[in-house]
Amino acid sequence: MITSPEIYHLALPYDQPVLGGLRPGMSVYVNGTVPQDSDSFSVDFACCQHKGADIPFHFSPRFKFENLVLNTFQSHRWGKAEIHKNPFQKGEHVEIIVIVNEAEYQIFVNGNPFCNYSHRFPPQRVQIIRIDGDLELQSLNVTAGPNMEDTIMTNPAIYYPPMPYTGDIPGGLGANRTITVQGSIPQNAKRFEINFMAGQELALHINFRMKPWKAVVRNSFLQGSWGNEESNLTFNPFQPGQHFKLSINCDNHEFKFYANDQPFFNYTHRYVPIKHIRTLEIEGDVTLSYIKY
Repeated sequence: MITSPEIYHLALPYDQPVLGGLRPGMSVYVNGTVPQDSDSFSVDFACCQHKGADIPFHFSPRFKFENLVLNTFQSHRWGKAEIHKNPFQKGEHVEIIVIVNEAEYQIFVNGNPFCNYSHRFPPQRVQIIRIDGDLELQSLNVTAGPNMEDTIMTNPAIYYPPMPYTGDIPGGLGANRTITVQGSIPQNAKRFEINFMAGQELALHINFRMKPWKAVVRNSFLQGSWGNEESNLTFNPFQPGQHFKLSINCDNHEFKFYANDQPFFNYTHRYVPIKHIRTLEIEGDVTLSYIKY
């Protein structure tokens, strides 16, 4: 029987270092669930871990007052707060994206534009992203923007791409390359597919089937014919109503898939050279939050 493992939650307070500070083009992704008894939680862009450190950007939903507070803490004093209506509900999923622009932070909440927050001092001073309070945190990711060749993340994330999705894999696949896809499965979903293409050759086809049966089928379509189908799995986290994070690591021998940061399956390369695999396709019943090459 295929079952889904329990979702792993990161213990709070949780700190994510930002090496070299934030710069325009970078973004921060937060994913979790609000407990039924939550009073508040916060996302802080801080200058360091020490108590009393400056916080260039403070994002705090507060359920008792049904508002959301944005502010800056500098020289041991809070600035003038910006107050918004709290868009989150207890017991529901939370998805926050903060994009760093030249003049401001651009904030998206649960797939929708929420507001902007002007920089009160340079984002380059931000060294830590801290999550604290009443939140079941599932993931916190910091991604770099374009032309940041001094970091290991040289390609920006693509947020809320339209479906069906077709995109170029920058530079083609290679050893130690990882692609991350985050999204959710609608309640009425039946299936969706992920394809890795080398020209017209289908190097890897993954068919996530929710109805009428639950399976994740893998295969390749090369030189006009399908190969041997693979479908054995120990668990299947791709179910209607679920959010997911799928990481795809490529090495010289195989694809390695991780679902919600847990090993999922491996798939030995049937098409070589892998550098000719340059197109990613995603279609079917799925909503994408972001793709990171």
